[in-house]
Amino acid sequence: MASPPIGHDSDAAVLSPMVLSALRRIIRAIDIHSRTLVQRFGLTGPQLVVLRELLDRDGCSAGQLARAVTLSQATVTGILDRLERKGMVTRQRSADDRRRVLVAATAEARRALASAPPLLQNHFTAAFERLPKWEQHQILASLQRIVALMEADEVEAGPILTTGPLDASSEGTAAFLGDAARRHKS
Repeated sequence: MASPPIGHDSDAAVLSPMVLSALRRIIRAIDIHSRTLVQRFGLTGPQLVVLRELLDRDGCSAGQLARAVTLSQATVTGILDRLERKGMVTRQRSADDRRRVLVAATAEARRALASAPPLLQNHFTAAFERLPKWEQHQILASLQRIVALMEADEVEAGPILTTGPLDASSEGTAAFLGDAARRHKS
């Protein structure tokens, strides 16, 4: 009996567990970083992204902010609601157009951001941008292929590396952290 050609099933049987392991390591790194942000700084990755953008755009609308951070306006509104309850943002009607609500970061947000670590995607982006263009395109093509193989083409995702819902409430975040702790113990 002839052996299968190179690049056939025998390679896939060896390589697929390695690919799945690499994906799991990526997911775990994101999960660990997300939990660390919440536990040490009381903020989620998406909340930090929104606050950092607000510091650059003091006095912008939720729609402008959503476009800047490439999240849906509904997601950003949920994030802003939670940040407002924490005293990190204020909302005020525009003096020029009373229909328009402007969002601004507070002094409390500035203090929190001064001690917050960089986001995981910042490190990734800096390292990715140092790669040659051909390698950047190869990585993108490979990841897009993985998305298709996992039938995740329709899953919406913004460019924020985090686990759990992007607009998680503090109760939801606490539940997520508890679930994660239980998973890691087993």
